[in-house]
Amino acid sequence: MTLLRVAGLTKLFGGVRAVSEVGFALEKGEILAIIGPNGAGKTTCFNMLGGQLRPDRGSITLDGRELVGLSPREIWRLGVGRTFQITATFPSMSVRENVQMALISHHRRTLGLWRRAHELYAEEAIVLLERVGMADQAERACGVLAYGDLKRVELAVGLANRPRLLLMDEPTAGMAPRERLSLMRLTLEIVREEGTSVLFTEHDMDVVFRSAGRIIVLNRGCVVAEGTPQSVREDPQVREIYLGSAAPAL
Repeated sequence: MTLLRVAGLTKLFGGVRAVSEVGFALEKGEILAIIGPNGAGKTTCFNMLGGQLRPDRGSITLDGRELVGLSPREIWRLGVGRTFQITATFPSMSVRENVQMALISHHRRTLGLWRRAHELYAEEAIVLLERVGMADQAERACGVLAYGDLKRVELAVGLANRPRLLLMDEPTAGMAPRERLSLMRLTLEIVREEGTSVLFTEHDMDVVFRSAGRIIVLNRGCVVAEGTPQSVREDPQVREIYLGSAAPAL
């Protein structure tokens, strides 16, 4: 069953067409990757899906509900989680407090708090941190964590609203190769348990081909290929975009 449907998505910046008539569907429980060279339009697509940018044209529906025109907070409340290419945590707050803030927002407790915020959903935060392997660092400030650990905290934050759809923009950016595969294995284990759909972008082709059930390739804002990892790997146009016309299969 289709969870997310994108049709005719277009975004212009001045005279530059960053995204042009992009369309695809994402099924419930599916793991879909969007790849492409730098400047292909991947992050622009993600920012339109998450409400950070409004498309100039096109439609984005989640379970039939139109998302275009909604704020990032409204989209998040509909069950769309998000992680960012550059980690977005509060460095002076503890790991646990960062997750608690997301839980407080999810439970709509941001106004009229009768209890101190640090007491709210503390146990639920620890459960999420246990799932991502960070419970033993719950009381450390995010500002002193290693980058790979920050990515795990951000994953816990992204899961706080029990998302139906998790958007992950370059989830392994800045990580060592071994850390990248470990984080994606952990992510996929969690979302498969929950039946969560995942849409992610990634430059590391090893991560992409090991993780995605289906791949969409963007180039200059347009979809140029779509299919299974094997079919995309063997696509002559994809090989030319990435490696040149004489390149072997990825």
